[in-house]
Amino acid sequence: MLDASLNLFDFSVLFTPILEKSPLIRIQNMYVESTGISALFSVVVIDESHHEFFIHVSSGKDRTTIRLLPLTDPVKTDSVKKSLALLCLQIQKHYPQMSITKSNLWDYLPKKIVN
Repeated sequence: MLDASLNLFDFSVLFTPILEKSPLIRIQNMYVESTGISALFSVVVIDESHHEFFIHVSSGKDRTTIRLLPLTDPVKTDSVKKSLALLCLQIQKHYPQMSITKSNLWDYLPKKIVN
């Protein structure tokens, strides 16, 4: 969870696809809901197995939450968890004032974000 609201329409202009090759993690497309409160990111991860799922980002009054979309809930391998962290890092790259307040992915996040 990030400590500020994210304007998802603005971020959709800044978002660039994420690709890591080994193991394969690809976050390709961003779909913003018409009200701008939430967005889905299509993800493909190939590690020990093949996973296709969506990451759900929702933005409230004073926080932004990044999580797996429950309908496409994959097996939570290290690579799947890393995909969530990679998206969080891209958000923080563009919005360095946003801090992580809660997470179960500390092992996948750097101790200090360097821009």
